[in-house]
Amino acid sequence: MAVLKAFRGFRPRKELAARIASRPYDVLNSEEAREEVKGNPYSFLHVVKPEVDLPPETDLYADMVYATGKANLEKMISEGILFQDEAPCLYVYAQTMDGKTQYGLVGCASVQDYLDNVIRKHELTRPDKEEDRKQHVRVSGFHAEPVFFAYPDHQEIDEIVSHVAGQHPEYDFVAADGIGHRLWVICEPERIARLESIFASDIPVTYVADGHHRSAAAAGVGIERRQGNPGHTGDEEYNYFLAVHFPADQLTIIDYNRVVKDLNGMSDEQFLSKLQEAFDIEKRGKEIHKPGALHNFGMYLSGTWYSLTARDGTYDDNNPIGQLDVTLLSEHILTPLLGITDLRKSKRIDFVGGIRGLKELERRVDSGEMKVAFALYPVSMEQLMEIADTNHIMPPKTTWFEPKLRSGLVIHKLGD
Repeated sequence: MAVLKAFRGFRPRKELAARIASRPYDVLNSEEAREEVKGNPYSFLHVVKPEVDLPPETDLYADMVYATGKANLEKMISEGILFQDEAPCLYVYAQTMDGKTQYGLVGCASVQDYLDNVIRKHELTRPDKEEDRKQHVRVSGFHAEPVFFAYPDHQEIDEIVSHVAGQHPEYDFVAADGIGHRLWVICEPERIARLESIFASDIPVTYVADGHHRSAAAAGVGIERRQGNPGHTGDEEYNYFLAVHFPADQLTIIDYNRVVKDLNGMSDEQFLSKLQEAFDIEKRGKEIHKPGALHNFGMYLSGTWYSLTARDGTYDDNNPIGQLDVTLLSEHILTPLLGITDLRKSKRIDFVGGIRGLKELERRVDSGEMKVAFALYPVSMEQLMEIADTNHIMPPKTTWFEPKLRSGLVIHKLGD
């Protein structure tokens, strides 16, 4: 069964929460982050993307970057901008986007659960990105950004969370992107014990929705600390890491689309002819085609939208990976027609989160930067959980969750 553990979180003074809370480190490049922190010395990007305080030419993996993040965090604590709760707490974190609210439980997850596959994964991690996150944790001594988890729906947890969310929140603000954020502190020992008990008895597994590199890094550093401590007991804080746990039925995965630089030497006509071997094609002209079902794609080529519907026999709905549209796209278009065999390494393909809209696909193609764009139907939470439960791995860039968790509202120290 899964572990949910209360902890003594560090969090912002109430009046500064909105200014401190930042978008996660991996949704902004360094230039965007530098722009975002202008005029805001409190932004948590100073901690999680500390290159914003260093010259633009700085190597992102230089020791100075990690040291700057640590110094910025220590300064926030020493000046009382962040304070630590006096007793272990859990927290309820609500996000509202487009009129829909999702409620998550902030609490520590277990490194041992990660190792034992009680925490289920659906993506591979890149060693360089994993090492970068490890170094942030090693140097700072904190889990500064939470992992985004899902858990199987549970009525009593919903009832407890709903009761807490009926009280006045500790933090309540709308960020510049229009997404609302509220946070409540659960400090009552009986309520904490009940929530921890439900996880221990009723929640068999949890799922990494977003944050595979952060969770892998937290587990890796936990193992290092364990091996370096001759008095290790298993109760130390380094055995746990920061996560926000959401019930699966509240989460929405949005589309994650593809743009490709060229047609691998083919003309438009040749490419369209080849596509007819696996797809029924409908020309839509200037009308944007947003896929309305699995195995249907939107394609934008030379100023024209097309609907591509995969023919029977091109996919396998009895196979967790074979049923995915990202698999279908790779097996029938990207690899055989466009010559793209490694999505992680190819420089000819890029990925566009659906939050940017399909107009972004048009922009990338119309600018001449890209030649063709593909709009995909989003993966479901049921598909994600089936893949994780059967120990399969999704292709890269398959899921995009919105809204993203804000960083800096609660953080976890390894040393307490």
